[in-house]
Amino acid sequence: MATVVRPPLALLLLPLLVTLFFSSPASAADTIAANSSLADGETLVSADGVFQLGFFTPTSSTARFLGIWYMGIAPQTVVWVANRNAPITGATASLAVNATGSLVIGDGSGRVFWSSAPSNVSGTGAPVAQLLDSGNFVLRGGGGAGAAVLWQSFDHPSDTLLPGMKLGWDLTTGLDRHLTTWRSPGDPSPGDFTFGIDIRGVPEGFIRNAAAAPVYRNGPWNGLQFSGEPEMEPNNSNFRFEFVANASDVYYTFLVGGGGGGSGSGVVSRFVLNQSSVQRYVWPPGGQAWSLYWSLPRDQCDHYAQCGAFGVCDTSSGSPSCGCVHGFTPARPRDWALRDSSAGCARMTRLNCTGDGFLPLRGVKLPDTTNATEDAAITVDQCRQRCLANCSCLAYAASNIKGGDSGCIIWSSLLIDIRHFPSGGEDLNPGKFQSTQRFNSFDSTIPLTPVQERKLEDESGQSRDLNVTLFDMAAIAFSTDNFATWTKLGEGGFGAVYKGELEGGQTVAVKRLSKYSTQGLDEFKNEVMLIAKLQHVNLVRLLGCCVHGEERILVYEYMENRSLDNFIFDKTRSAQLNWSKRFDIILGIARGLLYLHQDSRYKVIHRDLKAGNILLDKDMNPKISDFGVARIFGDDTDSRTRKVVGTYGYMSPEYAMDGVFSVKSDVFSFGVLVLEIVSGRKNRGMYSSGEQTSLLSHAWKLWREGNALALLDEAVARAGTHRVSEVLRCVQVALLCVQERPDDRPHMAAVFLALGNPGAVLPQPRHPGFCSDRGSASTDGEWSSTCTVNDVTVTIVEGR
Repeated sequence: MATVVRPPLALLLLPLLVTLFFSSPASAADTIAANSSLADGETLVSADGVFQLGFFTPTSSTARFLGIWYMGIAPQTVVWVANRNAPITGATASLAVNATGSLVIGDGSGRVFWSSAPSNVSGTGAPVAQLLDSGNFVLRGGGGAGAAVLWQSFDHPSDTLLPGMKLGWDLTTGLDRHLTTWRSPGDPSPGDFTFGIDIRGVPEGFIRNAAAAPVYRNGPWNGLQFSGEPEMEPNNSNFRFEFVANASDVYYTFLVGGGGGGSGSGVVSRFVLNQSSVQRYVWPPGGQAWSLYWSLPRDQCDHYAQCGAFGVCDTSSGSPSCGCVHGFTPARPRDWALRDSSAGCARMTRLNCTGDGFLPLRGVKLPDTTNATEDAAITVDQCRQRCLANCSCLAYAASNIKGGDSGCIIWSSLLIDIRHFPSGGEDLNPGKFQSTQRFNSFDSTIPLTPVQERKLEDESGQSRDLNVTLFDMAAIAFSTDNFATWTKLGEGGFGAVYKGELEGGQTVAVKRLSKYSTQGLDEFKNEVMLIAKLQHVNLVRLLGCCVHGEERILVYEYMENRSLDNFIFDKTRSAQLNWSKRFDIILGIARGLLYLHQDSRYKVIHRDLKAGNILLDKDMNPKISDFGVARIFGDDTDSRTRKVVGTYGYMSPEYAMDGVFSVKSDVFSFGVLVLEIVSGRKNRGMYSSGEQTSLLSHAWKLWREGNALALLDEAVARAGTHRVSEVLRCVQVALLCVQERPDDRPHMAAVFLALGNPGAVLPQPRHPGFCSDRGSASTDGEWSSTCTVNDVTVTIVEGR
């Protein structure tokens, strides 16, 4: 790019310019011949009428610029500007092709506003400039498409990348093709932001600001798309993307439809760098305006290093949040609490150079590769071995995922600018870290898989030997991406549950108790020991645990369909549970509860049976979970506590009011749960005839009216595949379970027998115990339906 030329150079050019300005205009509609000019007011039009070249005045400006724009598209859309640094004011200029192979913009006074670099025209014909249908303005050494290209506008982009243009480097000449924003919509002079390919380390695209600091990074090319742009569809019928990296060239380009750059391909597309963002626009056939196809950065997680070094950004929860790579913790926790995570994460463990394992961080944009190294010739397994052999290796990843993982990228410095994607992304394999802290007697430093016998004290203070797998805290952090938000399965009053993956590839559920949880160490040990003693197909299986400082963690088998409440209380998902599945779930829960009460070595009362604590595996088999408040029962028929724990709506009246619990307390909860499964409604917060009521009172009313079938979930009723007798039997059994007096309720053995025996003769249920946290009038006038609790501490647990 040249600026305004002043004497004596202008005087030297004056004879040439005078000759050019008085010569004939362009000899053809799309070309300018040597010693010819294009005056202000004249234009070139590409052969098929796709693009137009001429002088124009931007909106809110009086200056003139030479540019290229789409023909037939309004408003005018400029894709290239020649004299960006030298606006033409107070003069009438023209574009000329001189005999030495240069393009020159000047006026009659000898001023030169812009010129292309001089070309070597020896051995070529007379130079000719031509506007192509691709939008490329080409200067050739002679006429015809086969003539040597002396200069082309595609090598000097403005703010727009067109199909067929190359964004990147010609390594032979050192030419860097990059985009630069306009200063403003009315000023095409170079703005503050650029977008180009950085060829240090592994090549990738960067948006940089005026200080050359990164604003956005699209990640390395992985054979199909850029790592940070998983929405780039390799088989897209409208666009074809290509990235070339060899000894002479490193560039990105795209083609539209059949490969043409103009409207002949049906869809017109341009790639534009605006203020700090890149946007792809399309003009569909017959369209009336430009349509935004995508824009990057797409959200806050796309901002470069949003979570700092060793941080991982995620938007799975709906808003951007930061986590840390395995083995790291927030460098400035107080700043993180104030949503400033720019300081990133600090190492809380040392790199284990003697280990042989990696725990992958899946579905991410790979870290900044500026200081990474690539070897495309080796396999991923060789890459792993190379990383293991180098103690400074922090992580590795495949460099090409097209047709199967291959190649190798290795990071030996900071891992910066990682983000997680809900779908797509790549696998990053950080090296294992080993804790530098000593564990207390309840901790374990053993690997993930071995089982160790440890002595834990039970409720009575007695020490018992239990085969319990005790997991290392660092290993658990690895398996859950350091408890990243995108691995969270759910959260309740006692803490959160995360999805993790063990070394052997087994998926697990990791329950991390909140530091503010009411479940103390005693309850935690109680849950560990209880489940370790209990083994049943309808009980969730405990795989191990960990206590590290204030951290208390349980590792369970993973349930693919999560909890029952996600289905029965969701109008869309509830349709997936036909009557047959619902009845099987009821039987499975009854079978598990019968085992707890009667068939196991210990009589166990769960005390918090509810839909949220019934997990469903991939085949929709129910499994009772969450034994944090369960109790082993002796030969006594009931017991009393001053700390009532459980969930309102499921608690029996005698337990909520007097703290008295027994196996009949679980029977009451089971009855509520059956009514919820049958109806698809929650016990609490139900409305009937415009008044708030409970599901129990509603079911009791329908039963007394002889209309119990009306309780059935509408989705099941519409399907018409239910057995009426089974539905009515379930409602009757449920009402028997929720009777007010514990002595009137059946034991689970009788319940299970009644459910599985169509010929069983069942007694008529008495009025249920309406227990609610909101006072309401009695339905039959015989008793109050409001639970009053005197001198009893009630701990309300809303879904764990």
